[in-house]
Amino acid sequence: MTVDSDFRLTIVIVSYNTRDTLVRCLKALHDSPPKISHQIIVVDNASSDGTVDLIRTKWPSLRIIRMDFNAGFSAANNAAIDSSQSELVLLLNSDTVPAPNSIDNLVSAFDDNSDVAAAGPRLINLRGQVELSFGRMISPWNEAWQKLVTLGITEQFPFFTSWLKRKTHTTHYPDWISGACMLVRRTDGDTVGWLDERYFLYTEDVDFCAALRAVGHRILFTPDAEVVHIGGQSGSNDPLATHYLYRKSHLAFYAKHHPRWHAPLRWLLRLRHQLPPTE
Repeated sequence: MTVDSDFRLTIVIVSYNTRDTLVRCLKALHDSPPKISHQIIVVDNASSDGTVDLIRTKWPSLRIIRMDFNAGFSAANNAAIDSSQSELVLLLNSDTVPAPNSIDNLVSAFDDNSDVAAAGPRLINLRGQVELSFGRMISPWNEAWQKLVTLGITEQFPFFTSWLKRKTHTTHYPDWISGACMLVRRTDGDTVGWLDERYFLYTEDVDFCAALRAVGHRILFTPDAEVVHIGGQSGSNDPLATHYLYRKSHLAFYAKHHPRWHAPLRWLLRLRHQLPPTE
């Protein structure tokens, strides 16, 4: 294990064929580095787009973990976490662009809440529109609500857009926050065993937050930090495969947290021709 006691924070960035957005993310971190003592670890999931060679050329001192195959989001993050020892860990998507001071502001908000195990910032897209990056624990009813809210925001219905604006400008404690940018205290992550690797992609953040809440911690959303989230980059080259990965994780989540709903969900997906081939 690498000893990194000189760093209070480890920033973990997982990449899979997201070279261009990864470079943008790293450039933002290097042009306006967080003031907190930190290291950056990039985990590359066997990309075929020259990611590793380009990063080594641009930032030769940057630490890279090169996976032999695409191990998935959870496993790649866990590999970096296992190879570090810092007090805090920031899971950061390769398709994010942290604003100056955003990470320090996130850490400050985190430090002000001793019962919080994970904290997330306000996420905005490239047009400056806020994202719905938090929510209630996944269940059939809460998923229906989340879809209704998403539809209302997409269609610009005043009730939903006002609700989102209010929630994303207020400190609150949701059931989960997006894994696109999630700050975690290492001792709390260690307690629950970090990310469940049965989730190759999607829902691992909701599951992780549920595990943290189950041992008595709260999850924090803070508007004091803001990060641009481009979104959807790893799966953009193969939308069908990405869709099946989402459904596979969806089924795994229900098998773990709502087992009586697993069979009905599987039946519904089969009926709609959305059941992953391996299920």
